[in-house]
Amino acid sequence: MNIKLLKSKIVNRQSKITITGSKSESNRLLLLQALYPELKIENVSNSDDSELMTKALTNKSDVIDIHHAGTAMRFLTAFFSTQKGRDIELTGSSRMRERPIGILVDALNQLGAKISYKENEGFPPLLIKGKTLTKHKVSLEANVSSQYISALLLIASTLENGLELTLKGKITSVPYIKMTLELLHQIGIKSHFNENVILVEPKTSTLKPQTLVVESDWSSASYYYSIVALSKRDTEIELTSYKKESLQGDSCLAEIYKAFGVETTYNNNKVILKKTSEVSPESKINIDLSNAPDIAQTIAVTAFALGIECYLTGLHTLKIKETDRLEALKREIEKLGGTVKTTHNSLHLCKNEVIKEKVSISTYNDHRMAMAFAPLALKVPITIEAAAVVSKSYPSFWEDLKSLGFKISE
Repeated sequence: MNIKLLKSKIVNRQSKITITGSKSESNRLLLLQALYPELKIENVSNSDDSELMTKALTNKSDVIDIHHAGTAMRFLTAFFSTQKGRDIELTGSSRMRERPIGILVDALNQLGAKISYKENEGFPPLLIKGKTLTKHKVSLEANVSSQYISALLLIASTLENGLELTLKGKITSVPYIKMTLELLHQIGIKSHFNENVILVEPKTSTLKPQTLVVESDWSSASYYYSIVALSKRDTEIELTSYKKESLQGDSCLAEIYKAFGVETTYNNNKVILKKTSEVSPESKINIDLSNAPDIAQTIAVTAFALGIECYLTGLHTLKIKETDRLEALKREIEKLGGTVKTTHNSLHLCKNEVIKEKVSISTYNDHRMAMAFAPLALKVPITIEAAAVVSKSYPSFWEDLKSLGFKISE
């Protein structure tokens, strides 16, 4: 399904949007709930990824297909490796079979797991023989996807002696690691994170029954930050349900978007985004996104729409996402008339004065490509190809845009 967005404007200058739970928090808690059924979860993400995670954890089949869900692939690799007596083939889409997982598999095998590759070395599909993991010390390169690290941390308390994880080098996406440790803390699992060593203690007693409420997704909020930044002064959008002391790394949006003239106010589990100032075309944005790479696409498109030079670093993990997001961004922005230079971990958007109209944006089976480019309809008409891909993280995205006043047709 392709959709066309006509040039639009926000109808109600004080709009309200409700966003469901964080995909990152939901998938972590779903795995912990599978390990510890006494846990209950509320406000679970309605994303495809979280639904696939839920189905996979309850599926009794010996072949589990998680399609495009990268987080699920990493977390379930660790989970099934600990499920004694189960033999699982864990597979996914053609793109998933191109996404490396060897670093995580090697770490799990060092702990005593028995995981092999059905086709290509280092890539899914995986053949996993569930067993008791007897070792408790492992080392991992620190600049890899934080999901590899979180996958190990989530199963750590079920190991007989817990886990001692040493991270070598500069750590990437620290907030996501801290999110995992904080969720463990909330359910009663003790851990310690000192310098580059993480210790997780084994569970020694039954966990207390409890209900955890998932905070709404900050990555999804990024598109509304972009919309407000591209709107007229005093435009407001209220988002629920959020908290100031968030576990999510992407909550740094509140600070980052000040450079785009957007102020954030917290009020009773809501955030209010307000356009308070115009941005000078001579502005230059320079941000290290090592701790929040998932919002790079949104920021780059916002800067392009405002004609601002933008330099983003810390993006090396984007090359192994649903697509190579750095190259995808470069191609699509250049279709629109922009100039982009990329390296293995950075993106430099040059200042531009013109946005080409009626361009068709390829989404590369990547939900964030579709949503990041949608706010451009506030500037020019635009077409988003394969628009249904947004269901991976935010199924109601297009309906929510319509409620704001975006003119959308299939």
